[in-house]
Order: sequence, then structure tokens, then C-alpha cells
Amino acid sequence: MGSSTRLIRAALLVAAAAILAFAAAQLRDKRETAELTVDDIHEQLDALDPATRAAVIAELGADEVKKVRGRS
Repeated sequence: MGSSTRLIRAALLVAAAAILAFAAAQLRDKRETAELTVDDIHEQLDALDPATRAAVIAELGADEVKKVRGRS
């Protein structure tokens, strides 16, 4: 195997590693954003009085049922 082939392989491996590291960082950022959003939603729901909270959750559930039935 020539030295140029080894150099090309090494460069490709370094590039692949960089791409994987970048993708992992992006995934980690998106997961963190999703977790913060969920925490915020829970805080907002917890701040509601019980009757309003139940109405909001019932409405969300009804909306999801409509979406699922619409896909069939």
C-alpha cells in the first residue's frame, strides 16, 4: 500500500470522525432543548388550578385522538 493511499484513508477517517462528533453534538443539543421544553410545559401545567389543568389535558387528548383517526 502506498503512502498516498494511507494518507487518503487517514484523511477520510479524520473527516468521518469529525462528522460523527458534529452529529453527536447536534443530537445532544436537540435533546437538551426538548427536555427544557418539556420541563417548561410541566411547570405551566402545574401552575394551573386543577379544573383548568384537567380541561387542558382533556383537550390535548382529544386533539391527539383526532390526529390519529385522521391518519387511518
